[in-house]
Amino acid sequence: MTSDGRYVLNGDWSIAWPGQYEVAGTHLQYTRTPDGTESLEAPGPTNEDLQVLLQEPNPGIEYEFWLPRGHPQPGHGNSSPLRHPQPRGAGTPPPQEPLGAPALPPHFAPAGRCGRCRTPKGRSQRIRHFCESDFVFQGRILARRLVGQETRYEVEVKTLYRHRFPLVRREYVWVPNACGCPPLREGGEYLLMARQHVNYERTLNRILLQDDGYARPWTPREDRLVREAARHCPQPRPP
Repeated sequence: MTSDGRYVLNGDWSIAWPGQYEVAGTHLQYTRTPDGTESLEAPGPTNEDLQVLLQEPNPGIEYEFWLPRGHPQPGHGNSSPLRHPQPRGAGTPPPQEPLGAPALPPHFAPAGRCGRCRTPKGRSQRIRHFCESDFVFQGRILARRLVGQETRYEVEVKTLYRHRFPLVRREYVWVPNACGCPPLREGGEYLLMARQHVNYERTLNRILLQDDGYARPWTPREDRLVREAARHCPQPRPP
């Protein structure tokens, strides 16, 4: 609902179709999955307040937003990049796992659906992943959460080896499975090689670590090997 009381979606007890809507000066992409999970994505900026109204107990609302370049942030100074996920909740704190699901151990793998994790090994694999990745960095895992059929990690970025796009000190890294592949434990430090994922509508911009992506415990030896890998990437051809 907009600030003047106009319904944007699902107003007056009617159900809106998933799709794109014009509201608050931007295009809002509305999706709804078979299990009832709803999501809203907008490239922004918005020019008025929006409200969420609930007709049943709050199952948990989670949101992320971007701040303009140079916008001050607590603890980040005045020079934050454009993309900055803000891990905050609204209203009742959201459950740690999908509603109705039992708590899962850190490396949970549903029987019969996941199989063994595929771990890249060897010098050639390291070089290939390094050269094809948008982000290569040392990160400490702060938190892990299952979101639908994906796993989201909150990561403290410690050392940057390669980044085609800006990174800030804390980022979300997404893995497209709920199997614990690659296995990352909370509190552990890893060498991660990931890609930028932008959806077709260009309303979603996130860091994606494939289930067979390069994710190994960080050690001084790993630091040395990844710096050596940087020398083997092909140089871009002049225009």
